[in-house]
Amino acid sequence: MDIFEDATPSPGNAPEFTVSEISGAVKRVIEGEFGHVRVRGEISRVSRPASGHLYFDLKDDRAVIAAVSWKGQAARMSVRPEEGMEVIATGRLTTFPGQSKYQLIVEDIVPAGAGALMMMLEKLKARLAAEGLFAADRKKPIPYLPEVIGVVTSPSGAVIRDILHRLRDRFPRRVLIWPVAVQGEKCAPEVAAAIRGFNALQKGGPIPRPDLLIVARGGGSIEDLWGFNDEQVVRAAAGSAIPLISAVGHETDTTLIDHAADRRAPTPTAAAEMAVPVRMELLAWTQEQSARLARATRQRLDQRQQRLSDLARGLGRPEALTGNARQRLDLWSDRLPGALRQAALAKRTALTRISARVQPPLLTRFIEAERRHLGQLSARLAPALRRRLEDETKDARQRRADLARFGQALDRAVSARLAALLDHLSALDRTRQTLGYRETLRRGFAVVRADDRIVTSRAVAEGATHLEIEFQDGRIATGARPKAGSRKPPPPDQGTLF
Repeated sequence: MDIFEDATPSPGNAPEFTVSEISGAVKRVIEGEFGHVRVRGEISRVSRPASGHLYFDLKDDRAVIAAVSWKGQAARMSVRPEEGMEVIATGRLTTFPGQSKYQLIVEDIVPAGAGALMMMLEKLKARLAAEGLFAADRKKPIPYLPEVIGVVTSPSGAVIRDILHRLRDRFPRRVLIWPVAVQGEKCAPEVAAAIRGFNALQKGGPIPRPDLLIVARGGGSIEDLWGFNDEQVVRAAAGSAIPLISAVGHETDTTLIDHAADRRAPTPTAAAEMAVPVRMELLAWTQEQSARLARATRQRLDQRQQRLSDLARGLGRPEALTGNARQRLDLWSDRLPGALRQAALAKRTALTRISARVQPPLLTRFIEAERRHLGQLSARLAPALRRRLEDETKDARQRRADLARFGQALDRAVSARLAALLDHLSALDRTRQTLGYRETLRRGFAVVRADDRIVTSRAVAEGATHLEIEFQDGRIATGARPKAGSRKPPPPDQGTLF
């Protein structure tokens, strides 16, 4: 054994407790000392979950006690707890070992008067309502599908993520975020400034002006949400030219901005759902309407076609309708020549009988009357003929003027056509000159001819006796050339130097 080794410490006489034992001991002490108490305080943070239990806080200006009322106890309460009520709660104190806290199990509550905060809030609400800031006729409709949505909230909380997630799921839109403090002294001025700032944006500017505003914050106590009860926030919301949705707190939380806003959403997620429709539902509705329209059109056409077919069956065939009339026409046309001959013969016989009875004086008077009538008609004929000739002369002058105008237009058209053809011919001539061989000669080439034929190979040039070369500025002729196969003459003797 090492003499320098520390000895094991003595446990002493103090007892050892486990965590559960000490928690149980504390629980028994508190429940034994405060088995039945009456506590006066102001209610805040009321929560009613789906289980039916009731959770809230009792507070005064220096302390807060958590309170809970189980489902059966909450159902028997004569007064329903509301935010800001000052009450006297009857129950017993106990502990909650899982969170190391104590709480009041409330069996019954009775009102003790409105809290100071709620009294001040009610006074402000009444004054602003008297000014008409909460009037229904001031509410603006929410746009069906806004292009840009402005959100006034904290950029670091879960609220903005919930809103963006819901918008992305339903109908993605462009979102502008104005970061503000949603709690504390800076909350009210920053929120009011954000609402006014969004309204100050110009349409068509570098920063797009939102079509809809959402002021959002998560749940909290009345103190946490007090900034949204501030007068400047309420006035900014009421004066906003852009439609505004208030989504402050949870469904049970109510602030003054909810009354001034154009719409109130129970949660920030619900505000996003109010802002935009579901894109897939809209597409499905559009397709359904299109299908219904197509079905209705086809059904209407089928009904019209069936009706037309029914009416057509009720009509007779054209051959049957016109057959009898055609047969009668053929019959009458066959009888017509004979009937005309008989009618002419009858008229001639009647005329003969009448002419035999007519006396000469009577005939003479008739002829004289007819002659006078003819003279009158002749006197009227000359002026009418002159007027007719004058009218025809005017028409002739008009026609001549029209003919002259048409002739001038024809001359212009012919001239224009000839000018266009000349321009086209000039363009073709320029093309011919450009593509001709003389332009090639100007670029340094030459044309070799032999016996007025163009030389295109060496063999032809060697067999020619005379060659003629044409350049761009003229032609030159070369001397006689030996024919292929002949012996070249010897060169002249130049002598020797030795």
